[in-house]
Amino acid sequence: MTPAAEIALLVLDVDGVLTDGRLWYGADGEELKVFHVRDGHGIRQLLQAGVQVAVISGRSSAAVATRMRELGVTEVTQGAQDKARALEALLARLAIAPARVACLADDTPDLGLMTGIGLPAAVADAHPRVLAAAAHVTAAAGGQGAVRELCDLLLAARSTGG
Repeated sequence: MTPAAEIALLVLDVDGVLTDGRLWYGADGEELKVFHVRDGHGIRQLLQAGVQVAVISGRSSAAVATRMRELGVTEVTQGAQDKARALEALLARLAIAPARVACLADDTPDLGLMTGIGLPAAVADAHPRVLAAAAHVTAAAGGQGAVRELCDLLLAARSTGG
């Protein structure tokens, strides 16, 4: 596992990580998402500290695009059929080594994101296989401040050098 202070990129899933995993639909079929404000603040702090943040999601949602734009996250991949391949392409484009990547995941489609990276992490209510693959598990569940928790860990490590 890479020391948290050396992480240059945090990769996030959306459903079950940035949200609680439930799918909400409006009367006209519009997909709605609920994001935790503390997660957003943590993401902004990471970006200000020079850590890049990316989203790789298997689903596509206008709400995700809007929220990430608000937060200043420019690396957003939605509708990814193969998340591992999407991560490989992202790392090649950004010229970041896998060892300098942290990922926060919740379900088995995310396992490809967790393999061969510096800090694979899971939300507290993740699938058992994801929990088993994680080097770090948050105390908070997905959509309940888990992203902020990991952001705080990364920021603390950068300030202490560990």
